[in-house]
Amino acid sequence: MPKKKKAGKMCPPIDMTPFVDTLCVVLTFLMLTAQMRQPEPVTVETPFSTSERLIPDYNLMVFLLAQDGKIFMNIDNGHDTLLKFRPRTLEAMGELYGIEFTEDQLRAFETFPSSIGVDINQMRAFLDQVGSNSPDMALIQRLQAGIPTDSADNQLSMWILAARQVNPGLSAAIRGDNDTRFEDVERLLDILQDRNVNRFNLITSLYATSINLDDID
Repeated sequence: MPKKKKAGKMCPPIDMTPFVDTLCVVLTFLMLTAQMRQPEPVTVETPFSTSERLIPDYNLMVFLLAQDGKIFMNIDNGHDTLLKFRPRTLEAMGELYGIEFTEDQLRAFETFPSSIGVDINQMRAFLDQVGSNSPDMALIQRLQAGIPTDSADNQLSMWILAARQVNPGLSAAIRGDNDTRFEDVERLLDILQDRNVNRFNLITSLYATSINLDDID
C-alpha cells in the first residue's frame, strides 16, 4: 500500500498593505517638506572650458555677472551652520550703513537659497517679502536689480569687506555670462583687487568630449 505524502509546509500569506501605507506617508512627507531649488535672479550662460577642477563647497563667495553687467553675490554659511556667516555678514553691512536688521530678516537672509543683488537701503523691504507667507514676487524681482558699484556708493566693495571680516578664509569665484562685456568683467576684477582679492576661480561649463573609435583602432 503506497504511503501517503505529507502535506508540504504552506507559507503564510504576506499582507503588504501596512508597507504600502507607510511608504505613501513617507513619500507625502518628503513631497511636502522638500524645497525646489531657487532659480538665480538672472539667467547666465557660462562659457565652456576643459578644466575639471572643482571649486570648494564652503568658504566661498560667488559673484554672478549678468549679460547686462549687473552683479549679484552669494556667500555660504560655512562648513558648520552654527557659524552663521551669512547673517553675521549682513549684520556687518548694517553696521557700515547704519541699518539694523530684525531676527526674522537675518533668518530670511540666511536661508535665501540663491544670489542676492539688492541695494542695501532696500534690503529690509526685500527680506520682509522673502520671509512673508505670501511674498510679492514682482516686488522681489524688481528689488533684485544688482548690487550698486558706483564710485560714490560702491556697495559691492563693502560687501566684500564685510564678508571677509566675518570669514577671513573666504575665497572668490566668478560666474559670468558668455556674452558679458569685457568692461563689466574688468570693473568686477578692479573691485576685487581693491579689496586685496587677487586670486579667484572662474565657474565654467565643461566641454562635452567625444570618442572616435576609428582613431582608437
